[in-house]
Formats: sequence, structure tokens, C-alpha cells
Amino acid sequence: MCGIAGFVESVGGARSVEERAALLDRMCRSIEHRGPDEQGGEVLGRAAVGMRRLSIIDLAGGHQPMSGCDPRVRVVFNGEIYNFKELQRDLEARGHKFRTRSDTETIVHAYEEFGDACVERLRGMFAFAVWDARTERLFVARDRAGEKPLYYTTTPGGTFVFGSELKCLLEHPEVERETDPLALDAYLTLGYVPEPLSVFQGVRKLEAGHRLVLEKGSVTEESYWDFPTETDEPPRREEEYVEELRARLEESVRMMLVADVPLGAFLSGGVDSSTIVGLMSRATNAPVKTFSIGFREDSFDELKYARLAARHFETDHRELIVTPDVCQLVDELVRHFDEPFADQSSVPTYLVSKLAREHVKVVLSGDGGDELFAGYTRYAVERDRQGFARLPRVVRRGLMAPLAAQLPHGARGRNFIHNVALDPAERYLDNVSTFNALGKRALYTADFRRALAGRDAAAEIFRAHGARATAGDGVSPLLYLDAKTYLPGDILTKVDRMSMAASLEARVPLLERELVEFVSRMPASLKMRGDQSKYIFKRAVRGLVPDEILDRPKQGFGVPIGEWINRELRERIRDTFADARTRSRGVFEPAYVDVLLDEHERGRRNHSNALWALFVLELWQRAFADDAPARQGAAFETTRPVPVSA
Repeated sequence: MCGIAGFVESVGGARSVEERAALLDRMCRSIEHRGPDEQGGEVLGRAAVGMRRLSIIDLAGGHQPMSGCDPRVRVVFNGEIYNFKELQRDLEARGHKFRTRSDTETIVHAYEEFGDACVERLRGMFAFAVWDARTERLFVARDRAGEKPLYYTTTPGGTFVFGSELKCLLEHPEVERETDPLALDAYLTLGYVPEPLSVFQGVRKLEAGHRLVLEKGSVTEESYWDFPTETDEPPRREEEYVEELRARLEESVRMMLVADVPLGAFLSGGVDSSTIVGLMSRATNAPVKTFSIGFREDSFDELKYARLAARHFETDHRELIVTPDVCQLVDELVRHFDEPFADQSSVPTYLVSKLAREHVKVVLSGDGGDELFAGYTRYAVERDRQGFARLPRVVRRGLMAPLAAQLPHGARGRNFIHNVALDPAERYLDNVSTFNALGKRALYTADFRRALAGRDAAAEIFRAHGARATAGDGVSPLLYLDAKTYLPGDILTKVDRMSMAASLEARVPLLERELVEFVSRMPASLKMRGDQSKYIFKRAVRGLVPDEILDRPKQGFGVPIGEWINRELRERIRDTFADARTRSRGVFEPAYVDVLLDEHERGRRNHSNALWALFVLELWQRAFADDAPARQGAAFETTRPVPVSA
């Protein structure tokens, strides 16, 4: 696990070798937390590539940048390749000579042998860059689910800049900090900035399952993998699915136990994390080291179930009780995310990562199960509303939508009527929105609405992905939408940034490629049966995971932020929203924010998600935008298309 950074200057770039080396050094040092063990970097003609290393495999020999058979081909790599030993044997049979036991070396040899298709042979989580000095060509790739991040931009001067985190790019003097109004709008919709957008204009995220080539000054990006959108035809017997699922779960966990350093696991007490811990216990001789977070507020505390699982699997268990004084961490977390990010569970994720890092260097996490096996209650809500799509569009758009818009704020049924009047992808987006279209009409200033010019980036992204999710069962398209948006944009971003902030590697067995492909092709009826979520998953692990955990009601990894806003954070949030800087941004109407605060404090409605999103946005503005050369106001002058790769 590492962080990578680099740049390729345009032909005739004016910087000396020493200046390029110094710039690369600053970029790498900005992400020292991702790899505190060592730093490596090289200037290779027009290119400069570097990395920070968190040593996991081949502690003595895995230094980067690394070459294969030809020293002119160099790689920097962030992640883990779980099938690297198998690939090494294949490549050695083809004549390649290995100098290390590192999975990194496997990538560069695979590139030499298979070219851009090398990425299709990798099983793991990764973001890597290969500089081929023979042709002055840069090849960049990101893993299939989006576990590892990669930002990139081409500056006005023609320099291509990339890095694991946005802060790497901001160290480069040619990278501009002009806030993108479309990205801000998408953030206020979703609580995160969805890929391929970033919060700054001109900077993109390489999408999950994509590769990129920079050659002769031209950048091309394409998809090399996607979540399957068609189910098995004809479907197999249920028992066959159960047996194969068990085998694939065991294989995935076993693959991810390879490391030259101590491992552990996050244990929330839910089905997913308990399954991972149970399978780890079967595959290892020593007790698994497990780590849990709890709250004093009973409605958010899952420690009862985490302790149950720890006792059942006889783990070496440690836990931490989160108290409201963690609110002091919010500024630190904003700096780690680089972009506005409103998922409140980032707070306990950071704390459990810090706890785990005191004892291990690698943890396995149960993330991804809800998106694979239909674990969210919102899938049932959306399924039950799909019948409204059969109403004539003229009725939904011509009568119901205007009616919802005319009803006053807080009117009973207003949001429901607005929601069921929408087309399927927009309806689901509305269901998962922090601020939906009705809320944003009241929230946004006239200036900000003009800057958006009628555009809605989140809706455009959802429509583009929704057009590729063609299964007719009602649930599978929702799983695909979440796999392309919420999973990489929120869940995996949170896990990566918070674990890496603690210099901890987090592995996600439920997102191993072959397991994902197998589960994605299952009929949706095996994932959600009636109102029972994760039906096939629970069947497969019953007997491994205690029944008390399998049969408990669904509880997310929540945070009592609503109570904290009314107590520990009350004065700071009110002071922040009343500050002249906040009110002069030109994004939201202060009077409407005052309404949200008042209703929340009096207990009329729970606006915790909305208030937290606005609070985080303002903290981000102060940390990243206020000191930028380009002022925010300039960002409201134009909008641009939102490219979503096929």
C-alpha cells in the first residue's frame, strides 16, 4: 500500500532536472501518511514518477520506482496484487527474470509482455503508472471497483500531472484551483463528488475499471472492465449458487491474508464484517486481531454484536468508545479528503483505523456487501415505487411535478409526490440525495443557479449509468448504479482516506473481481427476497456467523451527528453559518439554512445530513479554496460537460 505521484512535462519544458526532482519530492511528501516507510522517485526525461511506501510485501526488496527486464520501463504502484505469485510463474515461463518477491515487479513485467492488456490479468486493488521511456508513453490504470484513487489533469501549459490524492496535484504550480460549480452541486446532492468529477475544474478522477494513456501530448481514457449487468440465463439451482458462493468467499479471504506484516480486521458486528472475521479464523492458526467502535448513544451502538462475534470466533479483540469530543477532528478529516465529503461515518472509520494501526499494518474490511447483495433498505423502497413509472409521463411531469413544486416547505407528501413523478434513474437519485431538486430550489442563490445554467451533474451521471443497467428485475439496475457511484465515490473513498490517514492498509475481500462477477450475474431474487435483504449471502454463511447477527435488523455504520449538532457542535455550526465569509460565498441562501437549523434544534425535522454537508463544505472552502490563486467567484462564470466513460 502506497501513494503515487508524478508528472510529464510538455516537449520543451523549461524546468531543469533538479527543479523537476524537487517538485516531485514535494508532491510525494504531501502524502507521506500513505507511505511512511520510505519515499522513492526518479526524473526520467520529461517524466518524473514517485511514491510513498507502506511496506507490506517483500519489505527489503520492494523499492519503487521499479523496472522489469528493460530499465527504460518504470512503474509506481499503489495497492496489492493478490495473484502476483501465479502471474510471476507465468511470466517466468515466458522468459522474464525477477529480482524481487514484490507484487509491484509483476506489474511491470506484465506490461512488457502484454502491453495495456496487462491490467486485465491483475486480481487486486491498484492504481499504478508505467512510464515507457522507449516511446515516451505513460500508461495509468485503476482497479475495477475503485478501491484505490487516482486524480489527473493536463495543465494549461501542457503538463500532465497525476497522484493518489488531490493534494499531490495541488503541489504542482501549474495546477489551477478553480472550483467547479457542477461538482459543488453534485456534492450537495450526494454528499460526495462523484467520479469522474473533482471539486476543481480541469482535474478528473480516473474512473474505476478504467485505463489511461498519455502519448504524443494526447490523453485517451477507456473502460477495460465493468460490473456485469446481465444475469445468468437460465439461472442455476439455488443450492449451486450457495455452494459456489461459500467457496468464492473463502478463496477471496484466503488470497488477502498474504502479507509480511501483522493483519487484523474491522469488526462492526454486522453480517459482512462478521463473515470476513469468521473466514479469517478458519484460515489462520492464531486468533484474529479485531477492532470495533462504539458510541454512548444506545441507538447507534453496535458493540453488543461485535462482542458477540469476537467471542464466537475467539478473536484478540479491542474496541474504542467514541465520545462527542471527536467533533474536534472534523477539520483534520476535511484536510485528508481534499474534497467536500459529508459521510459522517468517516469519523468512526478514522478512529477505528488509528486503533488498528497500533497493533497491525493491514486490516480486512467487510465493505461492498450491501452493494453486491442488496443490503440497503432503500432498494425495497425503490422497488415498491417502480409502478409509478407506468403512469403516463405527461401525468407525472405535467401534473404531479408542478404540484409538488407548489406545495410549501414541510408540507406532508410533498417529497413523495415529487419523487414518484420522476423517471427511474432520477427517482433513485432523489431517494439518495442530501438535497433533492426541491431542496436546492430553496437553498441556492440566484447567482449559483445561473452558474449551473440548468445543468445537474449528478443526474447526468446517474442517467448515463442507468442507461447501461438494463436488467428488468427492478433491483439489479439499482445495484449497478450504486456500484458505479456510491461505492467508489463514498464507501471506498472513506475507507481509503481514513485508513491511509492512519498509515493502515485496508483490504476488501467482498470486492475481489471473480467474486463480484459471480454475484453480479445472480438473479436479483436471490439477493432480495420479499423484504429480506442479502438472502443468498445469509444462506451461504449461516453456520459460520451466529444466528443472532444474521437475523438482527439492519443497522448502518451511523453516527449520532444529529444530537452532536444540537449539543457539542451547536455554537460552532451557528457561528460558522453566520460568519460573513460563509454568507458571501454566493452558493446558498443564509435564510434557508437558518430555517434548517431552527427546525433541527426544535426537533421538528432531522436535518443532520443537510447541515453536516453544508458545514463540511464551508470548512473545505476555508482549507482549500480561500488561499487559492483563483477565487471562487470566478468559478461561477461557466460550466462544462460532464464526461462519463462508457
